[in-house]
Order: sequence, then C-alpha cells, then structure tokens
Amino acid sequence: MAARGIRRRSAAIAGAVLSVILLAAGCAPDKALELDLVEQASGGFPDEVAAELDAAVQSAMAATASTGALVGVWAPWSGSWVAGLGTDATGATVTPAMTFRIADLTRLMTCDVLYAVTSEGTVSLQDPVTDYVVGYPDLQDATLLDLCNGTAGLGSFEPVIGAQWYSNPGRVWDPLEIAAFGIGQPRSAVGTEYRDSDAGFMLLGMALERATGLSAAAMYERYIVEPLGLAATSLPPAAASAPGAQPLHGAWIPSNPDGTLNCAEPRDVSVMSSSAGFTDAGVVSSLEDLGLYLQAMASGAIGGEAASERFSEPLPAYSGAPAWYTATGGALIAGSLIGQMGAMPGYLTAGFTDPATGMTVVVVLNNSTAGAAVAGHLAWQLAAIASRAPAASGFTAPELGLPWTAQQYGDAVAQINVCR
Repeated sequence: MAARGIRRRSAAIAGAVLSVILLAAGCAPDKALELDLVEQASGGFPDEVAAELDAAVQSAMAATASTGALVGVWAPWSGSWVAGLGTDATGATVTPAMTFRIADLTRLMTCDVLYAVTSEGTVSLQDPVTDYVVGYPDLQDATLLDLCNGTAGLGSFEPVIGAQWYSNPGRVWDPLEIAAFGIGQPRSAVGTEYRDSDAGFMLLGMALERATGLSAAAMYERYIVEPLGLAATSLPPAAASAPGAQPLHGAWIPSNPDGTLNCAEPRDVSVMSSSAGFTDAGVVSSLEDLGLYLQAMASGAIGGEAASERFSEPLPAYSGAPAWYTATGGALIAGSLIGQMGAMPGYLTAGFTDPATGMTVVVVLNNSTAGAAVAGHLAWQLAAIASRAPAASGFTAPELGLPWTAQQYGDAVAQINVCR
C-alpha cells in the first residue's frame, strides 16, 4: 500500500467543508484526488440517539434471522457510531474491523473506473459496448454509459443462476458466460428506462478490462483503493474464499422439502468465488473503508472531470417509484442520499451518503435469506434517526429533510419475519 499524505486546513466556522488532499504513489493515477469532506465531530452520538440506532439494528437482526451485524453511521455535525453486534456464522464475536461482501455497492466502483478512464481519454462514455465486448452484435446501440446508468435495456442473471451460488459456491464463472444469462432475458429499448441489470455491470467490467489492459482487480486498486488508502478493500481472486482477512461469516437458511425454511440449520455460505459477482457484486470491504469511499464517490472526485454530471439525470428506480427514489450512475438515489443496496450469499449490504452534509450510513446483516431490500430499508431508517441528531458543541445541525420517517422503514423491516 502506498503511503498517504493527508492535509486538513482549519475551518473558519465549525462544520465547514475541509479540503483533503489524498496522495498515492506507485500504481495510483498520476493526478492526486482532491476531496471535499465535511468536518466530522469527534465522539459518539448522544445516548438516546445511539440507543435508537442500536434498537433499529437489533430489530433488523431478529427480522432477518441474522446472528450478527456491522453498522457505521456518521453524522458530521453530531457524532458517529461504528459497531459490530452479535456473533457471526461461526460463533465469533462480531467486531467493526470485520470484512464482508459489499454486493451491489461494487457497481458504484465499476462506474467510478468508467468515469476515471474517460477523464484520462482512454474511452468515451458514448463508446458502443460492441467496441470492447465481442459476441453480442445486437448491443451496438448500447453505450458504456448506458451500462453504468442501467439504461442498456438488459435483464439480470441472478434470478436464473443464483441458486447455483448456494449449491456450488466454489464454481469459477467466466464473466461473459454469467452475463449471458441476463443478456438473454427480454430487453427494453436502449435509453428508455432504468433496469436493475447485473449483466450490464458484468459487461461494463469486461469492456473496461479490454480498454485499459488491466484486470478488474487492478482497476479498482489503481483508481479507488490506492488513492483513498482503503486497506481492507479489494476484488478477491476467483478461487473460493471467505471475504477478506478478517471475515464476517454469513449464513443462509435452506428450505425443507415442504417449502418452509429450515431455521434450525442455517448454513455458513461465506466461502465462495468472487467471480459470481465480479464487477457487479464481487468486491469485499470494511465499514471504515466504505464510509470514506461513499463520501469520495458522491463528491465525484474519483471519476475526475467526466463525473461532474454523473447523477444529474436519474430515472425512476422502478415503474411507479416515488418521485424521491431514482437511479443512475451505478447508484440508487433516495431523497438526498446516494448509494446502493444488494445481497450476496451470507450478506445483505447497503451504504448511502448525503453529499451536502456528509451523513453516511453503512449496514451489513449476516444472513442473506430475506433479500436485499431489507438492508436498504434499515439504512434509510438509520439515516432518518441520524438526521435528527442534535449538534455537538461548536457545530450546527443542517436542515436535512428526508422524505420518510424512521418509523416507516422500521415497520417495513419488522414485517420481514424470516424465522419468527
């Protein structure tokens, strides 16, 4: 890991934006990343806020049959809470330093690379996919930007082959092979709607590998990991393994012959091939790494000049979605929050940040049975709680209005009831 130099200038008023220069050498980009990060109040939240956050996570653990959880909540004007709760699938006590599969948050990083290499002149956002990926001439109307924005009209492979990740977790998948299961699904016209397409992000990763001459792992290292000093973040080799050096072991609950869940015998499904997720969902990370990464991503600094309009023209996240819920740039945009949510065997993961205030939430539940939405709902519940946190001494609480309440998504999480 290259050495980092971080310089902070004193703020004229508390809570002002700080200039943070992150420098990296070796395999990092020649130009240093310049981030605007909001000054974080030291210390934790007031006791009543911390208790409400803890209760929300405990409720989500019970609803999803998770034995453990990781959570990081940062409200720069008030405080932070970074914690491990419960035990993992091996019975080990969960600690905040544990690593996990970040699932669909990988999509954000893949789009970061697209914008970074566009800023360098290696590719254009409007390059056709077929310039870089062979075998699908009928994709000539879809661009690299369409793949990132979810507007290429493609379907998803996870509903088709996801069960094999549990029955054969060690299988190493070829990216083009796995993407084909989604490409073969019914399509919509390019540019007409957002589609939650894992196949699109697989294709984007392959296209970027071809354009740069780098592996996907090396691209993340060069454009994200090294410049930000993310010591626990990587795309692991394809050979089956647990997620990282200090893994949070996650579980899944199989079904009985009659279709009910066998809650008495959850399976540790932590060891699998990262090729199942690749540039859609294959990266592993930690709470602290993701907290910093999300703020850097939302600022646009990673992608350079090309990323200045990355989130400017979002589309509804799904047909009939509320006006505040949109998607583009590899991200889901919920009110003022930018981030992602997803599931991989053993893990439900979500992370969101508010670029203006710096408020950031990362949550991980170690049982994937319930599906990805519950992780997002928990993150939004925690964000609503943190948004009401009082200002610490010398800071001023921002006017941060989210279009939902903590109770609204607390109730949604509580209705899951996987094994209760």
